[in-house]
Amino acid sequence: MGAIAAAVAIGLAALGASFGVSRIVSQTLEGISRQPELKNDLQTTMFIGVALVEAVPIIAVVVAFMVM
Repeated sequence: MGAIAAAVAIGLAALGASFGVSRIVSQTLEGISRQPELKNDLQTTMFIGVALVEAVPIIAVVVAFMVM
């Protein structure tokens, strides 16, 4: 039962992160299309946001392995 719970936790974390990353990137592209002069600032902020969102599935994997 622990293996199933770990798999579900990892899957949901990956699903949530994929939605978060897609939202961050789409909003960044929208911002760049509106104000192209802010491209570098927006990209820097986007990369920081993506890195923070991608940390969630990594933490979920660690917690899932601890549960098992």
